[in-house]
Amino acid sequence: MNLADLNKVAVAMTANGKGILAADESTGTIKKRFDGIGVENTEDNRRDYRELMFRTAEAMKNCISGVILYDETIWQKAKDGTPLVKVIEQMGAIPGIKVDEGTKPLPNCPGELITAGLDKLPERLPKYYEQGARFAKWRAVIDIAAGIPSYTAIHTNAHALARYAALCQQNQIVPIVEPEVLMDGDHDIDRCYEVTEFVLKETFQQLYIQRVPLEGIVLKPNMAIAGKKSAKKASVQEVAEKTVKMLKACVPGAVPGIAFLSGGQSDEEATAHLDAMNKIGNLPWNLTFSYGRALQAAPQKAWSGKAGNVGAAQAAFNHRAKMNSLAALGKWASNMEKAA
Repeated sequence: MNLADLNKVAVAMTANGKGILAADESTGTIKKRFDGIGVENTEDNRRDYRELMFRTAEAMKNCISGVILYDETIWQKAKDGTPLVKVIEQMGAIPGIKVDEGTKPLPNCPGELITAGLDKLPERLPKYYEQGARFAKWRAVIDIAAGIPSYTAIHTNAHALARYAALCQQNQIVPIVEPEVLMDGDHDIDRCYEVTEFVLKETFQQLYIQRVPLEGIVLKPNMAIAGKKSAKKASVQEVAEKTVKMLKACVPGAVPGIAFLSGGQSDEEATAHLDAMNKIGNLPWNLTFSYGRALQAAPQKAWSGKAGNVGAAQAAFNHRAKMNSLAALGKWASNMEKAA
């Protein structure tokens, strides 16, 4: 393992004003998105849609540091025969790959999940590296509900994240460590804070036990935020202050950067929260975005599967990327949304 090179990639992934495009929806997940815009879920349509984003020069060159790809996409070629990985590299962004294989029920823990995919990872990683991937992603999912999460679920998922991270670094790939505490419940922000703090502390403990040097990772956490069904919605300022406080309590300064997931927030909420955190400032790490839906919902709708809409979809993608890039610098304001 060359830690200096891993660190260089991790620093580039979370560079000032740049964030990561999560374009790694599984075939099943993208089907739901396509159903919503009346597009057939074919391999060509998936490629055309992703290619239009990767070819949006302004967004890709100025606002996007890296792209998380799904297994299908990393092997695909653009319409003109250029490998999609090359298209991303030509735009100055770093190709990455989602390596987890989704979640399965966790034995003896009703309502809780464990992420699968560790067993074949040592064979898969060198092939992804050869194909151009310089970072990877693995998502652990922790739900909040009555009586959960259990320590079993938190520990098992943190352990799997740490083992994945060690395997990635061994293959000269930067691991994005993503422990996601879901915002699906009716819990308030304080309950989210409490659970996320526990999850982050356990995750860093496991990374330490697996001897993962933190200089060669990127953390992708959730924000401290109230559940979607909560009667008590937290303000943008409260989300920012509590999330920063939580990260300072849990995340060592050796981590080069933190790229948040948007997890169920609206496009503008995800931008506003990130901006408010960066306005607090004076942080040991760069705070940026690794958004999927919060970057893609608008371009998807604008595109709707029609070749004639590619320009409109790219304009929508440009706008969302620019807004989040400004938020990563603490320079966003809500009136900029109207201007577009």
